[in-house]
Amino acid sequence: MPKVHVLLKKEELDQQRLPGKVVVVLDILFATTSIVASLAHGAKEVVLMESGAAALAEAGKREKSSYVLSGELNAETLPGFCHPTPLALMRENVTNRSVLYCTTNGTVALAKAAQADHVYAAALINGRAAVERIVRNHRDETVLIACSGSADNFNLEDFYGAGRLVALFRELDAKRCELTDAALAAALLYRRSDALQCLSEARVGRMMLARGLREEIRFAAQQDNVAVVPKLTNGVLLPA
Repeated sequence: MPKVHVLLKKEELDQQRLPGKVVVVLDILFATTSIVASLAHGAKEVVLMESGAAALAEAGKREKSSYVLSGELNAETLPGFCHPTPLALMRENVTNRSVLYCTTNGTVALAKAAQADHVYAAALINGRAAVERIVRNHRDETVLIACSGSADNFNLEDFYGAGRLVALFRELDAKRCELTDAALAAALLYRRSDALQCLSEARVGRMMLARGLREEIRFAAQQDNVAVVPKLTNGVLLPA
């Protein structure tokens, strides 16, 4: 019976044997939410960049009108880059453009997961679509739901998002998947909490509120209103 397991932070991916597994990466505030939103609003692709310097070097190889630079380091937007939050990116008119994207945690987690057979980016906004795809296409494979966390620390909002995905696995495929204790714990948090309250009271959420990003948090707290499921291939995220 395939397992559904939750990893509490991206550093735990280093301890996993990833070949043969499906990894779903979560960075609710905000990397994976931004990636999903960008592709849902017509972005051609989201390209993972390891640093601002790498993003600028890649931009130098492309037509100016063909890309959007977006990124942060330690929660500070990189100079000359778009703020890497979903609503900010949607205001940049990403339609038919590549998003060259680098963040401190979410893009790092996706890169760490790259050795898995299948890697998806998920958020609350596309949770049902992501789980439906996995149940439909990967029913016999172990699933690792990887919370990005922050600099080797646990993040509440990612664990809440993991709980939402686990709840959906229980709803859609309960007879075929075995939940680990970490997955069950995440599901319990989800079942007993409110999305907006959880995201707002989490450490990262409080920091974002202090920076005037209340509407970005509200956007990230929405559930199942996007059908796009980004899949990672060779460092590029495209709709699966």
